[in-house]
Amino acid sequence: MRNIVITGGSRGIGAACAEVFAKNGDKVFIIYEKNDEKAQETARKTGAVAVKADISSETDVENAAKIIHSLCGGVDVVINNAAIAEIKLFTDITAADWDRMFGVNVRGAFLVTKAFLSDMINKKSGKIINISSVWGETGGSCEVHYSASKAALIGFTKALAKELSLSGICVNCVAPGVIDTDMNACLDDAAKAELSEEIPLSRIGSAKEVADTVFFLASPSADYITGQVVSVNGGMYI
Repeated sequence: MRNIVITGGSRGIGAACAEVFAKNGDKVFIIYEKNDEKAQETARKTGAVAVKADISSETDVENAAKIIHSLCGGVDVVINNAAIAEIKLFTDITAADWDRMFGVNVRGAFLVTKAFLSDMINKKSGKIINISSVWGETGGSCEVHYSASKAALIGFTKALAKELSLSGICVNCVAPGVIDTDMNACLDDAAKAELSEEIPLSRIGSAKEVADTVFFLASPSADYITGQVVSVNGGMYI
């Protein structure tokens, strides 16, 4: 049994990851910020332990890590999934918008990874999986700050993979395309149909399809894979 930490684990891709790992017999800890009801629902469904924390806050992350360490001793896999998104013209993005986006999407991944990294270094093994986005690879119009933060996660992944390779730790990134989650709940049926026409597989992806990819990268089958970006996007921009 492995100990798995998933940020943004109350819903969407994070909750799907919690289900996949729990079914494998792993002990799952989900870190969430706001939605108590969804977090408890995921916890009941998977047997996960839900820990409330703002991952952009160093104090919150340190406190969450103390709670998790007190319950399991050490962590084997960290999945940096928590993120926020916003559709806005570049000219309308404020400095506060920019800082908030990077605070959650990039600083959060940094703080959470740092909080559990010593567990892996001490064991000379572990997996860190960062959830980026297709827009981190290609850029998305009217989502400059979101795209930039997700691109930063890709750079974070590649650099950290090189640094931690001698410690036996694999660091990889999953870049989902258009996935049926709350983040895309603002899309109406017409918009979803239009997007589907642009995807070679002609459909929007599911959270479970992303979670299955994350599970593979966390498994022994992926022990020789590190520093990679795996695009789960139905063939967009191939």
